[in-house]
Amino acid sequence: MEKELKEFVDKLKAAASTNLKSVVLYGSAASGEFHPKHSDLNVLCVLETLDPPALAALSPAATWWARKSHPAPLIFSLEELRRASDVFALEFFDIKAHHRILWGQDAFASLEIPMGLHRVQVERELRTNLLKLRQHYLAAPGDNKAVCGLMTESVSSFASLFRHALLALGKCTPERLPHRKREIIGSLAELLDFDASAFYTVLDIREGKLTPGQVDVPSTFRLYLQCVDRVTNDVDEKLKD
Repeated sequence: MEKELKEFVDKLKAAASTNLKSVVLYGSAASGEFHPKHSDLNVLCVLETLDPPALAALSPAATWWARKSHPAPLIFSLEELRRASDVFALEFFDIKAHHRILWGQDAFASLEIPMGLHRVQVERELRTNLLKLRQHYLAAPGDNKAVCGLMTESVSSFASLFRHALLALGKCTPERLPHRKREIIGSLAELLDFDASAFYTVLDIREGKLTPGQVDVPSTFRLYLQCVDRVTNDVDEKLKD
């Protein structure tokens, strides 16, 4: 991982020269919960100029990175990063909490994130991800391998949203929010009184502690879906006021 990150940064620096202001690692690789089988290496680049020639200059480096099976980097200008902090409040909140500067300035250290629409965004993202979960399941009923993959691939997103639900519900200050998936899920399960065992099972599979063959996948998915639906509706109900 470290070797690939260094090589990618070197390629970005060579391609963008002084136009490159910052390269930021975020997500599980920065929070300490990286799993090679399931996690991505998420990188964000801050540029001075974002015109087509500037983007074209980065294309070879981004293509090389994609061939390593990593997602393309997010590209922002510094001003755009500041202006977008309201619509990406959830994402930038998480990046600010857990990121690592691979090169250049720390654009997130002084970034102010407006939280006025945070509650609305939490519910919107929960509902969006719930709909996606149902949608993907429609294409894989009876396929235990696919359904298991659906859960292991979505559990990180739901854990992140559950973390924001704790914040939106006013049960934790930003400084005291748990960041480990099991702690987040356990805290919200205790608060909203739901059975989180399916999530722990999925995390065990994701971490290699269980194999899909050791799990009743249909029952696990049924409870997993019920949990997401319950959290989404409880957050909606509790935030109406």
